[in-house]
Amino acid sequence: APREPLEELRRAARSLLNKACPENMPAITEKLSVLPVSRGEELQQVVGLVFQKAVSEPHYCQTYADLILALRSAYPKFPATDGGRPITFRSSLIDVCQEEFEALPVTLKPPQEAGEERDAEELELCRGKRKCRMLANMRLIGHLFLRQLLPAKVIVHVLEELIFRSREESKVPMEHAVECACELLAATGHAIEALAEGKRVVVRACGRLRELKDSQTAQGRHIYSKRMQFVIQDLLDVRSAGWTQRSFRDSAKTKEEVQLEQRRDLDQRLAGGVKSWPDDRTPAAGQRRQLRYSTIIGA
Repeated sequence: APREPLEELRRAARSLLNKACPENMPAITEKLSVLPVSRGEELQQVVGLVFQKAVSEPHYCQTYADLILALRSAYPKFPATDGGRPITFRSSLIDVCQEEFEALPVTLKPPQEAGEERDAEELELCRGKRKCRMLANMRLIGHLFLRQLLPAKVIVHVLEELIFRSREESKVPMEHAVECACELLAATGHAIEALAEGKRVVVRACGRLRELKDSQTAQGRHIYSKRMQFVIQDLLDVRSAGWTQRSFRDSAKTKEEVQLEQRRDLDQRLAGGVKSWPDDRTPAAGQRRQLRYSTIIGA
């Protein structure tokens, strides 16, 4: 039976994305740009597939951000089915970013299937994968902002949800949420601080991170692990040095470089395990608010 047009479009886009790497990205970009996108729903599907592929391959984060930038003007805008704002590439991208962020799990602990039992090693591997995806999401959002595909308000909103929302509820954010905030600031801090109101945003975020780094339980024990304290301090040191200790626009890695890095990561994991913070150690932050990014930025 012939495939539906939307299914055929998804299949074609996936096929192209599965072949993507820095060496052939110009050719892949050209082929993606001429896909038969004729409806808003189809545009949203293509943008969603590119985003999902990007967060599943964090080593190619900047390459995919460049791909998204190149595709920005490849597709027309379409009327919304509900009579609202037209569906554009940028509005679709903003919606996908929000949906992916809101879908991030509150805890690293994988859901327990009925009757399913997992050993400690498998649980740690699952936690590691979930955290890697979260950090990849932050990295991609950051690089999209650097390419002016996302406005600063989205970055500020994400930081607010990650490390400030819990303060209103007299709780502390989970450790992986704090690490996500550090990842996002590491990628975008230098650019945000250069904006008119950006310095205030960065000062406030860094102050909150310093507060979290030093926070202790009633028994005098640090709430966050030593590793997390070092991650926060490294970020604060980089900022104090004028963001000069980190390269924000490294050239895209080749396949061979990625494979070597992945092997090193695997060797380290097998040697020491994936370290994660027990999920019941402190209360988690509350659920994220259902506020559309497109509402706060007028996209």
